[in-house]
Amino acid sequence: CAEDPGKLEHRKSWQRDNVVPSGPHTHSGVGGYFQYTLFMITSKGYIKPSIQAIVSGIVKSIDIAHRNLRPGRIFINKGQLEERNRYEFNTDKQIVIMKFTDLDGDGMGLLSWFAVHPVSMNDTNRMVSSDNLGYASFAFEQEKNKSYASRSVYLQGPFVAGFSSSNLGDSSLNIRGPVCVNTGKKYDYLNSSCPIGGVSYLSTVLWDTDGDPFWDEIRDAVLGPPSNKTTACHQPKPILFSTGEMDSPLPWHPAIVDVQIITIGSLAIVAELEVKESFANAEVVVAGLCNIYTHYITTYEEYQVYTACLSFSEPSTLTKTYRNIVMETIGELPKGPEPPFFDEDKLFNQVQDPVADVAPADTTFGDVLQQVNPIYKVGEIASVTFVAGNPRHSGNIRDKTFVTVERFHNDTNSWEIIHTDASWETRFHWIKGLAGRSQSKVEWHIPLTAQTGTYRIQHFGHYKQFTDNNTITPYVGTSDAFKVTRSFYYY
Repeated sequence: CAEDPGKLEHRKSWQRDNVVPSGPHTHSGVGGYFQYTLFMITSKGYIKPSIQAIVSGIVKSIDIAHRNLRPGRIFINKGQLEERNRYEFNTDKQIVIMKFTDLDGDGMGLLSWFAVHPVSMNDTNRMVSSDNLGYASFAFEQEKNKSYASRSVYLQGPFVAGFSSSNLGDSSLNIRGPVCVNTGKKYDYLNSSCPIGGVSYLSTVLWDTDGDPFWDEIRDAVLGPPSNKTTACHQPKPILFSTGEMDSPLPWHPAIVDVQIITIGSLAIVAELEVKESFANAEVVVAGLCNIYTHYITTYEEYQVYTACLSFSEPSTLTKTYRNIVMETIGELPKGPEPPFFDEDKLFNQVQDPVADVAPADTTFGDVLQQVNPIYKVGEIASVTFVAGNPRHSGNIRDKTFVTVERFHNDTNSWEIIHTDASWETRFHWIKGLAGRSQSKVEWHIPLTAQTGTYRIQHFGHYKQFTDNNTITPYVGTSDAFKVTRSFYYY
């Protein structure tokens, strides 16, 4: 399809010189969008729809921002900086907020940076989630946009809240510390083990400098040993996989990394914590998760412990490379080498295309298999199950939703959307069956603040027909209307 020439023209204004892709981060997102071998292996290959959805979403956000450009003011505020060996605590507790207003002082948005890792959703979670930073954005925008009269879908409005990742590293908000999954007892951090039945089971020894002969032998036979140069570079830590020396079928991880330093007035946005000291008379924030992903680049002290397990760079990379770049070229970074462009025929995909959808006998897509209850009390969970198609047949659903929770208005005889699948209160479970059959279970965790009244739940999807050239057809499923009350006794 031909694009708007004006849109294409303004995109020339936004290039690598003034755009920094910076993710809020989550451990519960989709995969398959990275083109390096190690990451393709761990996500079953390069899944083109994943990268297409991400890229189109980024481009659209830039389009929307450009259309809404107007004069305004920027305000900066921060908390107290406390850093190990120089301050009272061993974690960075500074929060920096940029507030954007128009010339009348009305809020337009905010960007904030705080060093906490999004691990509120633990490894038992099986749902896509934006985790704590995404929820912060969701809740803040919900509050600021709730009175926006012309919104067409719940939560859409002019105020944008971005909660960005800072130097989050191993900064967890699980302040009680790690526990063993099987026993719930404290995890032995120093020995990286969990006692079970009086026996201490070792997982990964953090302080090991000898490696594991069993795995080393397998590595050497299958992939080859690391070179003497690389081994010496990473001393005293042993190397499991020398990914920097592996390039079949493609490089295993990035060797060319984008480094950017962005200044907005007196604010400098940089890559690493220790680099902060290179800036004089500037407010500095760390945007650690920008551009490409290379796992951890640590300080020398950090390299000796946990983060070294996921560090592809040798222990002095930060001081030798990044800090020197900042110190020597603080005015303007020279343009470096271009990252590689991989041909699609060299990328592999182990995820098969979904088969055609099949509805059970005497049903059609969108039919209700398990109906809601007639009445719920706030705090309970309303649930409904539909005959469904594979969600992958819905393609890119940006600006759409699989789920709506709607409230009926007697005065207008109409339904108002209260929640979508972006809402924290909803859950969308796709249940894969056999031979193309599947179900969608939708849950609404009714908040204590929900208004009493009449509600319904709708599910939107697409199914692929086995005949008729695999035509993709939309469908809608609708639950019965049900009541929500604060108390069954007073209802």
